[in-house]
Amino acid sequence: MFDKLAGIERRYDELERLMADPAVTSNYDKVIEYSKERSNIEEVVEAFRDYKAKQNALEQAEQILYEENDPDLREMAKAEVAELGEIVPQLEEKLKIMLLPKDPRDDKNVIIEIRAGAGGEEAALFAADLFRMYTRYAELRKWKVDVSAENETGNGGYKRISFEVKGKGAFSRLKWESGVHRVQRVPATEASGRIHTSTATVAVLAELDEIDVELDMNQVRVDVFRSQGAGGQSVNTTDSAVRMTHIPTGIVVECQDERSQLQNRIRAKTILLNRLYEIEQERQQHERDAERRGQVGSGERSEKIRTYNWPQSRVTDHRIGMSLYNLQAVIDGDIDPFIDELATRDQAAKLSGGTLELSGSDDED
Repeated sequence: MFDKLAGIERRYDELERLMADPAVTSNYDKVIEYSKERSNIEEVVEAFRDYKAKQNALEQAEQILYEENDPDLREMAKAEVAELGEIVPQLEEKLKIMLLPKDPRDDKNVIIEIRAGAGGEEAALFAADLFRMYTRYAELRKWKVDVSAENETGNGGYKRISFEVKGKGAFSRLKWESGVHRVQRVPATEASGRIHTSTATVAVLAELDEIDVELDMNQVRVDVFRSQGAGGQSVNTTDSAVRMTHIPTGIVVECQDERSQLQNRIRAKTILLNRLYEIEQERQQHERDAERRGQVGSGERSEKIRTYNWPQSRVTDHRIGMSLYNLQAVIDGDIDPFIDELATRDQAAKLSGGTLELSGSDDED
């Protein structure tokens, strides 16, 4: 671990030197590239340097304790050893966590989709409560919320609402919210005062990557042939038409409308790139749809990950068996206790070589 940390520190120092090099500072793209890389490892480097400083201070205090005869100095050294003896292991554990592989989506913005599940109108009202909860949470973190689609019920509820949350680390925090959320309360329309159980599903999706399609011309067969049909004088007398076949996908593009072979080549390549872009866009959308379906299941009550019990003012996360009796605060956006615990357990599972099981409990409490 420490060899890896030392290597990261060396790279950080190298980036500092590179960014001070006039040859680099005049290259805007390089400055952006190096600045981003430095920013990504800066927190780790600072933590490593703090660890080394504390470890060095601990060793010096231990040396004074065992070698110094002055009772006052020994007493000071003893106190420092006790204090640093607790801090250093904590810093080492922090470094282990920081070196864990990160989800590459963690810093992305997110799209959240909330749908009313079982429970009719009450489920739609609960979906509106969840929307309010996430917008309040975003406000607390100074993130921006943009609603992209909504289907209101007319009584303040939502059959479905989709919105984007933009802010640093949005996905790293909100990814834990995916699943079926269950509410237990007396609906406003219930005359007998009977508690109803309803659900809403929440899907949290990282924003799509910018699609950057690269076309390897070694994978494209180019054929030229004589244009057919009306055109300029030279259209039918020269091999100006171009057919491009993208071998990996089998896409074929023909262009013969331009007057020269070069113009037809350029146009054919542009069309081919656009078609490859559409294929990649469709692939990402299919992956997103599958991810959403996997996150929310069918919306049945038994699939719950969290229950919001109004009569008891209790919120229970069934994945970690954690209950808080401050329901109103949670609805007002105070969901960090659940998210922090889920993230901590996930880190612990990764440190032990496992993964965190995120499926909810089937207990009907």
